[in-house]
Amino acid sequence: MKIIPLNDVWITADFKETQLREMKVGQRVTVEVDANGRSYKGKVDSIAGASGARFSLLPPENATGNYVKVVQRIPVKIVLDPGENKDQSLRPGMSVDPKVWIRR
Repeated sequence: MKIIPLNDVWITADFKETQLREMKVGQRVTVEVDANGRSYKGKVDSIAGASGARFSLLPPENATGNYVKVVQRIPVKIVLDPGENKDQSLRPGMSVDPKVWIRR
């Protein structure tokens, strides 16, 4: 049995390392959810210290004899603004399209 508090749901988005260049904690985020067609507002809470491959039980080994540069994905935690998921329609495992608003 799993207990998931639906009033405290967050999003983990795996951005390419090249997309993190100007991303910072606290920046505004708009999240569009495929399942219900809604948009939610939130902010970047944290950026992981390593790629998902580093945290994997069996990390990929790309040793083919030639150097091949593979763009890694870094997990970014996004928290929703208070009251954004008050009807609890956003559930764990749903597909979303997050957009981080970068100010220049």
